[in-house]
Amino acid sequence: MKILITGFDPFGGEKINPSWEAIKNANINIIGVDVFKLELPTEFIRSSLELKKMMEEIQPDAVLLFGQAGGRNNITIEKIGINYRNSLSSDNTGFAPKNEVISSEGADGYFSTLPIDLLLQRLKEANIPSSVSYSAGTFVCNSLFYSLMEYINESDAAIKGGFIHVPYILEQVVDKNQPSMSLDMLSLAVETLVKALVEDYRNNIE
Repeated sequence: MKILITGFDPFGGEKINPSWEAIKNANINIIGVDVFKLELPTEFIRSSLELKKMMEEIQPDAVLLFGQAGGRNNITIEKIGINYRNSLSSDNTGFAPKNEVISSEGADGYFSTLPIDLLLQRLKEANIPSSVSYSAGTFVCNSLFYSLMEYINESDAAIKGGFIHVPYILEQVVDKNQPSMSLDMLSLAVETLVKALVEDYRNNIE
């Protein structure tokens, strides 16, 4: 089994991005499973291109996208990516789309193909605060999520794919009145989610 997990580089004046820090620090060693880690740019266009390039190279069975959601207080598994982008702030190239569709020929939205109930159950068993979210926003996170699901849909591949939002980590909120989570817990969440995907994959091929 091959699993691709991605996080983003820092944006919006932050020095770090917890999505990538959690992935970097995650210790994942599962026999028979190859895990590929990829840091993506917080850019509307290039993030999608780099994701698709990597997917074509490694042909993963599952893809877990991670991104920062400042203000959220738990791990949130996104249910749907929508065909819409609208940004109050710029991405890391200075691009700030206003009221645009992501794909002129794509569906209005695509649902995650992750086994969300199982992922949520395993996170809660590990005592990691978590929930399902029904809005991934309209910034780069949603754009990448939508692009992934459109790619999976168009390629007719049996790929489990979806998006996970993570809170700030402690060092990001020293001067902010915002919720946070420890980096250790975020990394544990990454490990737990990957193990749950492997469990689901193996159950489905038996």
